[in-house]
Amino acid sequence: MLLKDGGLRIANVTKVDAGSYTCLATNQFGTASGSTNLIVTEPTRITLAPSNMDVAVGESVVLPCQVQHDPILDISFTWYFNGTLTDFKKDASHFEKVGGSAAGDLMIRNIQLKHSGKYVCMVKTEVDSVASAADLIVRGSPGPPEHVKVDEITDTTAQISWQEGTDNHSPVTTYTIQARTPFSVGWQRVTTVPDVIDGKTFTTTVVDLNPWVEYEFRVVASNKIGGGEPSLPSEKVRTEEAVPEIPPSEVSGGGGSRSELVITWDPIPEELQNGEGFGYVVAFRPFGTTTWIQTVVTSPDTPRYVFRNESILPFSPYEVKVGVYNNKGEGPFSSVTTVFSAEEEPSIAPSGVSAASLSSSVIEVSWMAIPWKMSSGRLLGYEVRYWNNGGKEESSNRVKAAGNETSIRITGLKSNLAYYAAVRAYNSAGAGPFSATVNATTKKTPPSQPPGNVMWNVTNSRVILSWEEVRAMENESEVTGYKVLYRTSSQSNTNVLNTDKTTAELLLQFNEDYIIEVKATSDGGDGTSSDQILIPSLASMDARGSGPSVLNIFSVSSFLPTIFSLTLNSV
Repeated sequence: MLLKDGGLRIANVTKVDAGSYTCLATNQFGTASGSTNLIVTEPTRITLAPSNMDVAVGESVVLPCQVQHDPILDISFTWYFNGTLTDFKKDASHFEKVGGSAAGDLMIRNIQLKHSGKYVCMVKTEVDSVASAADLIVRGSPGPPEHVKVDEITDTTAQISWQEGTDNHSPVTTYTIQARTPFSVGWQRVTTVPDVIDGKTFTTTVVDLNPWVEYEFRVVASNKIGGGEPSLPSEKVRTEEAVPEIPPSEVSGGGGSRSELVITWDPIPEELQNGEGFGYVVAFRPFGTTTWIQTVVTSPDTPRYVFRNESILPFSPYEVKVGVYNNKGEGPFSSVTTVFSAEEEPSIAPSGVSAASLSSSVIEVSWMAIPWKMSSGRLLGYEVRYWNNGGKEESSNRVKAAGNETSIRITGLKSNLAYYAAVRAYNSAGAGPFSATVNATTKKTPPSQPPGNVMWNVTNSRVILSWEEVRAMENESEVTGYKVLYRTSSQSNTNVLNTDKTTAELLLQFNEDYIIEVKATSDGGDGTSSDQILIPSLASMDARGSGPSVLNIFSVSSFLPTIFSLTLNSV
């Protein structure tokens, strides 16, 4: 078709239309012409187009965009998301173009709700362009419900309502209600009526609440993808007051001073007091009687009550129970338990008290047990007060012994010093009178000089030891004997041989090395040990030596005489 401006329009171009075209223009002044070549290419076609998809949050997908085009033409792929050109550098964490030269597939990683929308693949060449679109639906857990409020409140229930939030392309299947109080650890799921709240219900009744407690509520929606974000909390509301329902636990007692009945219990926590004006009703009666004596404890944090009366007999059984009340009325009592009144403190002092010095730092105090009747209570033990000759009785030290013990050792004392002691019995009601004062003088310190010149002689399996006599100094306890301590080098347990001489004989098994040391003994304790002596393992032969000694290798030739003497120098 020849156009009015001289142009040529060719419709439905085919390959046969390719070639050289010349336009010739003529008027009265002459002729002009122009030529051009027409190249006819194959049209660009999308062979694999993106399709509508339905995915869940967190998945990864590929939207295909593959084409067939004329090889002489350059091709480019461009993606649009909701009408906006996709920036692959800016959105590299989610978007990537894949597929090679003849494809412009779009990979979307870790899909989020924001990626829902229309995706368009645009394919361009120098002569044509084609496009294909697909809708991507991303389904996720629901958004938070809105406008949560408490419509009605009683002492144990609350009527809750809310409005639905976004379902994020997956219908809400259920709602759950959570509550928080000043006493709870974070948000806790609560019981509702109905127990299961379907996705079309926007109101419920919360039950089993505690009276007179401040609550906040929030709602969580769920769908087949999972649970969504919780709603904002409702305004704080307080449940109404009610009569207390829980009595104190661990009701017990006992102890105290003469003519006292001590009753104890675990206080009721604030969230279970059910209202203002909370307190306790303490009831008690002597065992075997019918009339209860009652008193009121107005402080909710008080864990005990003490009844004082001169008529109370020592260690008498009482039946006890503790109830609760508040401004709404009285609640239940605890179960009845038996509590004993205060015991009577011991009235007599121990007899037969004596003191004996055991060493330079230890004194033993003994006594006879005082006569005691169970009707007076439980005897806890004895208290021993002690002080030295230079100290004052008022600033004395004290140690205690259990009720069935009749002696105690006092340690950590100074040597050669007189100590005084007195004993008295005690129980939970107090302590009795002290016994008469007794005294004992700690012994002098043990000898400081170690046994010297320790010699040893081995004959077959016998080890004969000898050493120089230890002489105590004037301020030291006299030597009463000696201790020989011996063990194998591979053992930690030490054997002890006592002797009053400066020699000793040991029968040893000589398949191991032996370590031996000697120390003096005295009334003041053990003295300083000699240096350790190492006797090497020997087999059917004789040896002798002196200590201290260190021996690493000890070998004997079978051609040596039967008796072999060895003197070890001090190291």
